[in-house]
Amino acid sequence: MIAKTDLIRTGAAVLGAAAIATGGLAVPAALADATPAEVAADDQPPFAVEDFNYPGADRILEERGFLLKRGDGHIVLAECSDENVLVVSARDADNVDVCFRATGDEGFLTLELVGAYLVRTNDYATTELQTTVEGETASYEFGPNTWGPIGESVDGREHVLVEIRVSR
Repeated sequence: MIAKTDLIRTGAAVLGAAAIATGGLAVPAALADATPAEVAADDQPPFAVEDFNYPGADRILEERGFLLKRGDGHIVLAECSDENVLVVSARDADNVDVCFRATGDEGFLTLELVGAYLVRTNDYATTELQTTVEGETASYEFGPNTWGPIGESVDGREHVLVEIRVSR
């Protein structure tokens, strides 16, 4: 297999020979001054940039009625029948539990889950939840494998779960 640098060198040699034979050949200035690495770099696709937006968020909002916004990829939507998941009960999700799987040593996810009122944590050492209601923010912290009230269960008002953070 021929390497790109070999092709570039061969092409440059052919151009040089043609220039001598014809008494001169114009080479574009960009190529004349470019190193083989620079020419090869132009052939590469652009870099992917992670925006941390939750993949498929629009579909999840349409199908399940809550919005997953952004995260580091270490807290993902899961089936509630899976083992070791974080379970959030919310009235706006048709009174159905919403479950998340955490991976890695820590993770975060921002979301909008209206009517959150109960949580069951997984085996992570710390689970922190943040809700908003009527312009106020409320924070909750739980240990591993714990059931606990959040939002409406605490003060009777309909809270929106806006952030989940976990750490081992």
